[in-house]
Order: sequence, then C-alpha cells, then structure tokens
Amino acid sequence: MISVIGYYTTQFGELWDKSLSDLIKEVILGVLRNTGLDKKQIDAIFFANMLAGVLENNLHTPSKIAEILGVNVPIFRVEAACASGGVAFSLANNYLEAYSDKTILVIGAEKMTDYSPEETTSALASAASGEEQEAGLTFPGLYALMANYYLQKYKYTEENLAHVSYKNHYHGSLNDKAHFRKIISVEQVMQSPYVAYPLKVLDCCSTSDGASAVVLTNLHSLKNKTKKTVEVLASEVATDSISLKERNRIDEILATKIAGDKAFVKSKIRRKDIKVAEVHDCFSIAELLAMEDLGFWKKGEGGKRIKELQTMYGSNGDLMVNTSGGLKASGHPVGATGIKQIGEIFLQLTGQAKNRQVKKAKFGLAHNVGGSGGTAVVTILGA
Repeated sequence: MISVIGYYTTQFGELWDKSLSDLIKEVILGVLRNTGLDKKQIDAIFFANMLAGVLENNLHTPSKIAEILGVNVPIFRVEAACASGGVAFSLANNYLEAYSDKTILVIGAEKMTDYSPEETTSALASAASGEEQEAGLTFPGLYALMANYYLQKYKYTEENLAHVSYKNHYHGSLNDKAHFRKIISVEQVMQSPYVAYPLKVLDCCSTSDGASAVVLTNLHSLKNKTKKTVEVLASEVATDSISLKERNRIDEILATKIAGDKAFVKSKIRRKDIKVAEVHDCFSIAELLAMEDLGFWKKGEGGKRIKELQTMYGSNGDLMVNTSGGLKASGHPVGATGIKQIGEIFLQLTGQAKNRQVKKAKFGLAHNVGGSGGTAVVTILGA
C-alpha cells in the first residue's frame, strides 16, 4: 500500500520577498523536517508548475531542485495547467505502483504576483483553447458562461453562488497559511464589482504565490516508523475537450465525473463515507459543479444545497468541503494547489487540522481541475 507520510506548505499570498527557488527550498526542508527524513532517503521527485516557463523563462526547474537538495535522483516536471499538482501526485503514485520500496517527494510551486495582472492573466489563458484566447475569453469569462447557463437552467440567482465564497472565507479564517483570513458576508459578495457577469470579484479566486509538498512511500519499514500516515486508495486522472464549445454540456465537467467514478470504484469507498473534501473552487460556480459531478449532490441541486451551508465547518452536515479555505480563500498558486488540497486531507485524516479539525474523518477526497475542465484529478485517501 502507498502512503502519504508527511506534508508541508508555505504561506500562500503575495510573497514578494521570496523567489520560486526560495519557496521550493522552504517546502523541501519543511517536509523533510516534518517526516524526519534525510534527503538521501528520497528516491525520486515530481515537481508541479504551470507558469515558470511563460513568466520566468524557466523550464529547467528540476535541475535547480537537484541543486537545492544536493541529490542526483530522477526529477520530473509536470504541467497540466491548474491541475499540475494533482497530476504530479497521481504520477508519483503510479511510479510507486511500478517500483517497490521507494520514497517520493512531490512538490508544487508557483510564483504569480511579481508580474502585472495583464501578464499573469495572459499566462493563465494559455490553458484555454486558441479559439477562446483569440475571442478574448479569459477564465473568468469561461466560468461566467457556465454560471449563466447553470443559473438560468436551474432557476437560481447570484445569491446562491455567493454562499460558496461566504463559506470558504470562513474556513480560510481558520487556516493560518491561507492568503485571505478575513470572514466576509453574503452581502459583501453580492456588492462586490462584476468581473464577468454573473461572477463578481468575491466569486473569483486570487493569484497567489506559494509552494506545498508531500512525501509518498511504499517502503514498509519507513511507514512503520512514521506515526502520522494516510493510505492512497485511488488517484485518477481524466481529460476532456479544451474548448467549452466542443462539450456536450456546459453545466458539468465531464473529466471530473470520469475521474471521480474511477476513483470511487478503485478505492471501494462509498460517497457517504467521505467526511472531508477539497474541491476545485477557482470560481464559486466551480464548487457547485464539482459537488454535483462528483456525485455528492444531484445535478441541479447545488444552488439549493449550498444555501443550507451543510458543508460548512461547524454545521451538522456529514461532509465538510474546502476546510482549508479552498482556492477562494486559501489562495491559488496554480502549481501548488493540488498538493495543498491533498495536504489538507492528510492533516484532517491524521488529526492535525487544529481549529478546523473534522471529527471522525476516516476518508477524504481531493479534486483538482485544469483550465475550464480539460483535466481533472480525483484522489481518495484513507486514515
């Protein structure tokens, strides 16, 4: 069995005094310290990053990681847009399924705030189709198209969407590593300026800097020495059309449905067994689609269910969602996000989530999406 035996994350936010290399070095040293491992015990590294090649003219970060760590092990760079972290984790899991008695370091890192909004927005748009880029569509615009369709089809209003941000900002206030730790109201979301109708500023995640890392192993002797571990029950990736117009439906993300169904079959876990989940809420509509596409809610129910706040920490609900604050409040350094999601589930399942600890959580799920749904990763972990 493959296990996660350690996690570390930097602060997420506007980290102007730190470079990408600084963030990578911090998480490497942090996760080795947390696990009590020596760098010589790492057999391979998977590194997730989306934007360094575009923004920093830097595509050979694996060699820099070797320089930082002082080792000569295989290091693989993974790029899958905003799903880079989740895909890197899934590939590392596959690597361990192929090789016995190995220990893998998985790192996700991104530097986004050192550049102008125009530069960063243009770089992020590289995850959309060429036709969408030529039409001037950025991701707020693409998700706004989904939101408009969803609200009209199921007869909801912008207030339904606002409850996603309200909930996740409350969760972010409990996470000392979150980019935003301020509680906001539904009214504040509703009064914030439009970015792309019906999505407002407070419906959208921010650009952030940050890095996260986990350690995976199938080495039994090492797992036995580590007190805090969780098992990887499944980690599945699916891909779909990059263009929104080529999809059969725009009120679902098919890649999420496929990856989720495969993960539940492989893990042999029922949906009702999941007590904590991190889903990809890059925009408020994205969380509603994720909850429906993963099978936690029926299609079209999301707008109603979110207003009940049953997935909010402190409620009497059976499933807590985005206890880290999600992308919305925790921040979205795109290469790091998928690793942070898995790290949050690791903290919850090992009883280390402090003031946001979900009681009796034995199984958790992480859901990471690239672009407007062209790539999706679903990982299920068990205590």
